[in-house]
Amino acid sequence: MKLVIQIPCLNEEESLPVTLADLPKQLPGIDEIDIVIIDDGSTDRTVEVAKSFGVKNIVHFSSNKGLAKAFIAGIGKSLDIGADIIVNTDADNQYCAKDIEKLVKPILEGHADIVIGTRPVSEIKHFSPLKKFLQKLGSWVMRLLSSTKVEDAPSGFRAFSREAAIQLNVFDNYSYTLETIIQAKVKGLNIECVDINVNPELRKSRLFSNMFVYILRSVFTMLRMFIIYRPFRFFAVCGLFFLLIGFILSGRFIYYFLMGSGQGHIQSLIFASVFLLSGVQIGLIAVLADLISINRKLLEDIQKRVKIDGLKNKSDCLK
Repeated sequence: MKLVIQIPCLNEEESLPVTLADLPKQLPGIDEIDIVIIDDGSTDRTVEVAKSFGVKNIVHFSSNKGLAKAFIAGIGKSLDIGADIIVNTDADNQYCAKDIEKLVKPILEGHADIVIGTRPVSEIKHFSPLKKFLQKLGSWVMRLLSSTKVEDAPSGFRAFSREAAIQLNVFDNYSYTLETIIQAKVKGLNIECVDINVNPELRKSRLFSNMFVYILRSVFTMLRMFIIYRPFRFFAVCGLFFLLIGFILSGRFIYYFLMGSGQGHIQSLIFASVFLLSGVQIGLIAVLADLISINRKLLEDIQKRVKIDGLKNKSDCLK
């Protein structure tokens, strides 16, 4: 059983040595541990530092591509070198490396495909009260949208089985954390959460420039992913909303018409027609979106088979 720990990096020459030094050298149920560094266009000595610690597997981007691209590139590299389990952690040593054992255990026991580390958000000293509130609110919204029980949706401390990693697709350029939760549920992958600890802050977060940008991007990502993976539900709810307003306005006109004053409320009839027509059109979009979604699922099944065959061929060549 091979574990690969992947670490996306962007100018981490100061914090990376601490992170690498804390990584476990052996774990129960794991025969081999390897490390993959994803250099996301670093301009400092990040790569040199990684090599000085004996890291041989390095994915290099000539320019900054973003966390999501770095994550999915690391997944691809980890699969290429034969990972059975992949753990993603941050280069700033935010997460306690000793908790990697907690992450891989449910996968080793066979009752989880993805394991997400739940941080003690309320107890993290360098998190402001506003950030703590937003973290909890965002996780609640994600649980609602994804129909999962994920307690810390933005947490990047995660473990993936080989089966789950092969099926992952990341469309968003900003972050992978929210997207992969919705995607996993749709694909029938089992998600578990385990409590983890965090280390003292080594540097400020670089994922977002300010809280407003973080909120805006997170909301956009959640909405976009919900539309991609739950298109019928999204458009059906929108269509029903328009139909409801249309029926209410129609009822208003009929009421006044029966009372003998319908001519003074003709605008209700006009607006009712607009909303009812819009509701029907959105309902048709829901049907078309569902058909497109079925086609996407078929393409993903083909993609999965191609990936499995490709990895198998690479494995045979290495032998």
